[in-house]
Amino acid sequence: MPHSVSVLDVESRPTAVVPATTTWPEYPALWPVLSGEVWACLRANNITRGCRNVMLYLDDTPRVEVGVELSAPCPLTGRIVSSSLPAGRVAKTVHYGSYAELGGAHDAVISWCDREGLARTGVRWEVYGPHSDNPAEVWTEIYHQLA
Repeated sequence: MPHSVSVLDVESRPTAVVPATTTWPEYPALWPVLSGEVWACLRANNITRGCRNVMLYLDDTPRVEVGVELSAPCPLTGRIVSSSLPAGRVAKTVHYGSYAELGGAHDAVISWCDREGLARTGVRWEVYGPHSDNPAEVWTEIYHQLA
């Protein structure tokens, strides 16, 4: 499925995350652990919905922040910290379908930016729609910060 890409200005959005420095081979096993820590904290504070999952990639090391958009104040515990999704100019697409195909959505944004002559900072993030076991009902917003 082709990805439509657009440029827009976004505002910063507060997040609750666990930051980590990892490797790409280790990341698939690490992110569920980090996400689980954040959701355990939210559930302990009676927050069970309304917080979309996020993954912020600060560089290609990768240094990452895994957690949620925080829609209401919540006491944070353990390794969980307050952070935010960046504000500024971005290239964005929405991926519909399996998470296994998210790499193609990122590739589409990168290729589009290259064709348009838009430099990227390397910072990028994903904001996940509601979970569904049916991949046809899954959507993910992909953002690449522009220089």
